Amino acid sequence: MLKKAKRLAPVIEMAEQTEQEAAGKLAKLQQQLLQAEQQLAGLEQYRNDYQQQWITRGQTGVTGEWLMNYQRFLSQLETAIEQQRNSVQWHQRNVEKARAQWQQAYTRLEGLKKLVQRYHDQARHIADRQEQKDMDEMAARAGLLKQSMVGDS
Repeated sequence: MLKKAKRLAPVIEMAEQTEQEAAGKLAKLQQQLLQAEQQLAGLEQYRNDYQQQWITRGQTGVTGEWLMNYQRFLSQLETAIEQQRNSVQWHQRNVEKARAQWQQAYTRLEGLKKLVQRYHDQARHIADRQEQKDMDEMAARAGLLKQSMVGDS
């Protein structure tokens, strides 16, 4: 059983490396998602601030040209926000895929570790049984030796 466990050592090393790489990729993609979400929040805050300027400026009166520029810029800002929302969704999908890949790698690694542990447990059980058998045989021999010595007297 120990030979089986030793033969699995390189497989476990590869599984550990795969799991670590998957975890690293997941962490990187989560960071990218966070950055995309922060950019979206920044754009939305900028739009809100810009709209507040419209309210403030509108109270004092605006020209038609200013209104057209405002609407054009606001439209461009809305387009940028929508593109950033799409980027956030894309990053979210990538994170979910990476999380699934990491979970798969982690599950495989844990399964291999449990298999090796089972091999170790089986080997220990076999060794314990052999030791008990050896002790029983020694006790039986000691008993026979004692009987023969008693019989010789």
